[in-house]
Amino acid sequence: MAQVQQIEIRTSKREEMIDITSLVRGAIKKTGVSAGVAYVYVPHTTAAVTLQENTDPTVKTDLLGLLARLIPKDGGFEHAEGNADAHIKSSAVGASQTIPVEGGRLLLGTWQAIWFCEFDGPRSRRVLVKVLDG
Repeated sequence: MAQVQQIEIRTSKREEMIDITSLVRGAIKKTGVSAGVAYVYVPHTTAAVTLQENTDPTVKTDLLGLLARLIPKDGGFEHAEGNADAHIKSSAVGASQTIPVEGGRLLLGTWQAIWFCEFDGPRSRRVLVKVLDG
């Protein structure tokens, strides 16, 4: 079974989405697994990972904008650290994605990309990738 591959990310804004598809592809290549399932996991409580379109930059702007309106930073939350909105956004989007791998390649849709979602940056972050042989 393949080892977990770790991807290091440095975010530059409090909230942003970073296309990590090529980084995940590189991590999968390092595993040597040609067919199976890739698990992409973010081990942080104020960040997330999602699959979304990568050709129109307004999609990520719209997603971040909607989350900001639905879960505002100054939403009157009880969490004392001032980042309750980031925790809620992380839970809403999710900490992991499962993607089929065939021929050593991610089986993403034509317009799909893997996006790291930062909700409490800027920070140094990690993404873990594991491919289960199958």
